[in-house]
Amino acid sequence: WDETHFGKMGSYYINRTFFFDVHPPLGKMLIGLAGYLSGYDGTFPFQKPGDRYEQHNYIGMRGVRLCRLVSSWLAFLCLSIQMLELSKSLPAALLTAFILIFDTGCITLSQYILLDPILMFFLMGAVLSMVKCNNCADRPFSASWWFWLSLTGVNLAGAMGVKFVGLFVVLLVGLNTIYDLWDLLGNLSLSLVMFGKHLLARVLCLIVLPLALYTAMFAIHFAVLNRSGPGDGFFSSAFQSQLIGNNLHNVSIPE
Repeated sequence: WDETHFGKMGSYYINRTFFFDVHPPLGKMLIGLAGYLSGYDGTFPFQKPGDRYEQHNYIGMRGVRLCRLVSSWLAFLCLSIQMLELSKSLPAALLTAFILIFDTGCITLSQYILLDPILMFFLMGAVLSMVKCNNCADRPFSASWWFWLSLTGVNLAGAMGVKFVGLFVVLLVGLNTIYDLWDLLGNLSLSLVMFGKHLLARVLCLIVLPLALYTAMFAIHFAVLNRSGPGDGFFSSAFQSQLIGNNLHNVSIPE
């Protein structure tokens, strides 16, 4: 059923038809983009699970171009987190990666038009970036330190932009940041000015940057979906007047 739902959302983006959904837009926009780039024209109705795709080019959305592509990176991210950053044990990292590769759930999720592989990619990317940034603690404000701190913020925005369950990794990074700042505050060799710089850097990269990217996702979402669709009724008359094909399109509505 979920593939039917998210496949239809991807078709809405290709057809630029406005809709309403409980999840943030990033994952569905990526599904629609994958379908568009692979030649899918957005005409399949996605009415019920099990419908045959027939001549419709669904491969780009379903596996090869998007879900299976990001799923193939999960084992690499897991291997990097374990071996390079946490346990630093090659056998433990290989075992973890193989368990993930042959996990029936991950294999199944990567074969369909779903948000979960995209979500897991950003979740694991955020954890890897956070750990890599922690390992650069002895050289703060270096190029690598800024890169991993900024990439952590980008991955946080990606996780939140796919599903709200991404807030759990935001909590993880937030707790890690609080611990890090508390440790810096207790360092008597560190001046308050330098501590303020550390605090400002984390605010910019882990709060301002993710929020800006998250807001930009919705800006793109509303710019692309400019045609009347099944989600019109959830919004005000003033908003509906901006949608092409709506009965209120271009109607002058008093404040």
